[in-house]
Amino acid sequence: MAEAFKNLIHPGTVALAGQHLQRAWPAFNRLAFERQATEDLEALEFKARAMRLADALEATLPANFHTACDVLEASLAPPLALDADGEPVNLASGRGDAATLGLSGWVLWAVGEFVARRGLAHTPRALACLHAITQRFTAEFAIRPFLFHAPQETLPVLFRWVNDPSAHVRRLVSEGSRPRLPWGLQLKALVADPTPTLPLLRALQDDDSAYVRRSVANHLNDIAKDHPALVADWVREHRPGAHPQREALLRHASRSLIKQGHAPTLAAWGLAQGLQGDVVLSLSGPQACVGSAIDLNVQLRSSAPVPQALVVDYAVHHVRANGSLSPKVFKGWKLTLSPFESRTLDKRHSLRPVTTRRLYPGRHRIDVRVNGQACAHADFELLPEPA
Repeated sequence: MAEAFKNLIHPGTVALAGQHLQRAWPAFNRLAFERQATEDLEALEFKARAMRLADALEATLPANFHTACDVLEASLAPPLALDADGEPVNLASGRGDAATLGLSGWVLWAVGEFVARRGLAHTPRALACLHAITQRFTAEFAIRPFLFHAPQETLPVLFRWVNDPSAHVRRLVSEGSRPRLPWGLQLKALVADPTPTLPLLRALQDDDSAYVRRSVANHLNDIAKDHPALVADWVREHRPGAHPQREALLRHASRSLIKQGHAPTLAAWGLAQGLQGDVVLSLSGPQACVGSAIDLNVQLRSSAPVPQALVVDYAVHHVRANGSLSPKVFKGWKLTLSPFESRTLDKRHSLRPVTTRRLYPGRHRIDVRVNGQACAHADFELLPEPA
């Protein structure tokens, strides 16, 4: 069984952090820090553990913020290595060799939280500290209060960082300024008007690091939730003549809009026209149990004398607690159907509950969507999980 997520911060993490902080600042009250940071730790979930650790840092680091940042920076492990594609060699679990050399991994979420709490009156020094932290873990959550409360000071720094030699820092420019970053403070001003960050994304979309480019794609996908036309225009502007890396970025950026059948985005990808032909969907059975799976069989038949570029997705209309249906679109296939060709597509869909979606028994519907248009459907009865 996988280890509980909350255990990414545990008493051993706290003890190691105390060791590195005392190494950097011999006057550090390590005993008080560890006592406060571990109080009732086992009863707390992950985020609460990180906040408890940040409370302990506030209580024991120097009162002078600049001095506290000096201590934190001196306690850090070396920056995370990157592979040939600019991807982190590991995700900095905070264990192993890096952890023995200094602060690294998930404990740095708490360190970033300390900087965010204490640094708003000292933005330049705080951002310099986050610049160091993000090279050992990430500062995407910690930088958001600065973008929220002090955008006039913070955005110019991000514009400088697009040319930083560290891919970790360049990724922070995009990831930290995402309007709707999961788990992060929502940047309401950028949700309403994302134009301040568009020059940053333009500068980073052809970055050498796949780590950075993936963040740019996710940032654009965030924007698409509130400004779909903007992202459709972005694809239309930046796709012509794009090299494969940019093409992949743009496709990932527009994935939600393609699933939704957003017509301008589909047109930007040459997918504006629906299927010329027939679609038949069949399921492996009329019933399935929670915890099992159901097989989809999709039969496509072209009636066109020319090839057709198709994106074939499917939506499962889940039964909610109140009996209504809620569709969830799942990625299917991307293909070119030759003139008058018939093709069979198969997919096994898992019916295991996940943390983000509870499955309720009842009559479910699955529909097949070709270039955003629903073309065929089939129903099945979802039964309770066997005892």
